[in-house]
Amino acid sequence: MAAGKPTRALKPRVQKIRRIVTGHDAKGRSVILSDKPSPHVVALQGVPTFGVTDIWKTHSTPADNNNPKDPCSSNVALAPSANGSVVRVVEFPPDKVWMKKISRKHAFTSLGKSGSAAISSVADASRHMMMHRTQSIDYAIVLKGEIWALMDKGETKMRAGDILVQRGTSHAWANRSNKPCFVVFVLIDAKPVKGIKGGH
Repeated sequence: MAAGKPTRALKPRVQKIRRIVTGHDAKGRSVILSDKPSPHVVALQGVPTFGVTDIWKTHSTPADNNNPKDPCSSNVALAPSANGSVVRVVEFPPDKVWMKKISRKHAFTSLGKSGSAAISSVADASRHMMMHRTQSIDYAIVLKGEIWALMDKGETKMRAGDILVQRGTSHAWANRSNKPCFVVFVLIDAKPVKGIKGGH
């Protein structure tokens, strides 16, 4: 597969993530409304084992817990909506499995307009083809495996239980191991970093 050509969307072959959603019944008592794998899964363009599973989204702050509808029914997008948030699990296969199979542009455009904006806000992707920035504060929690968090300058290895606070910085994730890595991300809309072109 040529890296410069767009590929058709592939069915994700990633671990299913159980999503349990609570709410209230007609008498105002707390109940479990749903308990099943999240259906909101997308494979990164051309790599069925590189998957994003959205768990929940909000579109305002404070969040509205009154609406019973599933807020993830829209397409998976990289960044949260204005004043919103998103929680998701990303399954990162080893870099050597996928990096020569896709193009940077097509990988990010498969995650909507915010994906395109995230790469346009980064001038230099020489450290890693997936360098990007979103206009958000992100909490990245490693569930299983190991991954390297790359900045423009510097990097650090993360293992299960480690948490990174991403504050509108240019970054990429490198899985240099031989096994998949699972990371929970909580992204919350944020003000643009002063003096830096945003990536919303």
